[in-house]
Amino acid sequence: MTGLPRLQDLWRRSGAAIWYVPLAVVLFAASLVYRDNGTELGGLPTRPFDALALVAIALQCLPLAGRRRWPALCFAVVFLGFALDQLRGYHSLAGIALPITLLSVACHLEHHRRATAIAASVAYVPLAVALHRLGPGEPPGEFVTFYLAVALAWGVGSWVRHTRALEDEHRRRVAEDTRAAERARIARELHDVVTHHVTAMVVQAEAARYLTAAPERLEQSLSAVTDTGRRAITDLRHLLDLLNPDHGSEPTTPLAGRLLTLVEQTRRAGQPVEFTEEGTPAEPAGSAGLVAYRVVQECLTNALKYAHGSRTLVRVRHGSGEITVEVGTDGPGPRAPGLSGSGRGLAGLRARIDLLGGDFRAQEQQDGGFVVRARIPAGSPS
Repeated sequence: MTGLPRLQDLWRRSGAAIWYVPLAVVLFAASLVYRDNGTELGGLPTRPFDALALVAIALQCLPLAGRRRWPALCFAVVFLGFALDQLRGYHSLAGIALPITLLSVACHLEHHRRATAIAASVAYVPLAVALHRLGPGEPPGEFVTFYLAVALAWGVGSWVRHTRALEDEHRRRVAEDTRAAERARIARELHDVVTHHVTAMVVQAEAARYLTAAPERLEQSLSAVTDTGRRAITDLRHLLDLLNPDHGSEPTTPLAGRLLTLVEQTRRAGQPVEFTEEGTPAEPAGSAGLVAYRVVQECLTNALKYAHGSRTLVRVRHGSGEITVEVGTDGPGPRAPGLSGSGRGLAGLRARIDLLGGDFRAQEQQDGGFVVRARIPAGSPS
C-alpha cells in the first residue's frame, strides 16, 4: 500500500506530465504506420514519405513531451513541423499535435498568452496563402474552417484554465475560512479558560491587600490564588491537548464534578454562589456538557467582575435530550478594580449554542442584576 501514495506524489510533482513522453512516442510511431490518414489542408496531392517526412513528423510529435513545461516553444516547433508537413504534401497523422499543443498553450502558459495567440494567427496567414497558391485553388472557406477548428482547441484550453483558477480560488477561500473559524474557536476557548481564572486571581489578590491584620485569612486568600493559578495551568494544558489531533476532544471528569469545582473556586474568591443540579446527565452528552460548563464559567466570571459580593444563583437541569442552564445575580455589586469586559464571552457562548441548535438569552434585571438562560441539546457531536 506504500507504493500507491508514492505514485500519487510522483504524479503531482511531475504535473501529470509523466505520460507526455509515451504520447509523443506513440503518435510518432502511429504517424509512420498509418499514412494518408492525417490532416489535409489546401488540397495538395499526397506525397510518399521520405527523409524530410521523418523530420516533419518528429517536429510535430516529439515536442509533445515538453508541452506542459515549455508550451509556447513546443507550439512553435509543432507549427513549424505542421507547415512543413502540409507544404510537402505528406498529410501525416502527426497533424493532430497542433491542436493539442495549442490547447496546452491556452491552459498552461502563464504569461503572454494573448500575444502567442496573435502570433499564431499571423503565422497562419502566409501558410494558408502558400497552400492556396501551391494547391489546386481550394476555396478560402476551407482555410477559415480549419482556423476555427483549431481556435476551438484554444477555447477549450482557456476554459480549463479558468475552471482551475476558480477551483484554486475556492480552495483558498475554504482554507482561509477554516483557519479563521479555527482561530475564533481557539480564541473562545482561551477567553473562557484564561478570563475566569485570572479574574478570580485578581479578586483574591485584591482582597488579600486588606487582610494584613488577619494572617490566617491572608494565608487562605493567598492559597486560593495559588490553587486558582494551578487550575488555570491545568486547564490551559488541557486546551493545548485539545489542539493535538491525536487527543480526545471530551474531558473525562463528569460535568457535575467540574461544576462543583468551579462553584467552589468562585466562592473562595468571595462570591456567594448557590448551586443546584437536577436530573441525570445524558450519556453520551457530546459537546453539550462542555458548553454548559462554559456558560456557568462565563456567568460566574461576569459575577466576579460586575456584581462582586451579590448572591448568584446557578441552576442546571438535565432534561430529555437537553441541558438547561440558568445563572443570575440578585443585584449589582462593586466592580472588581482593573477588570473590564470585551463582550466576547457572551457572544462566544451564543455562537456555541447556536451551532448546536439551542437557545441562549442574556438580559439585565430591573434590580440591576443579570440573568442568563441557555438550552443546549445533548448528544450533539463534538
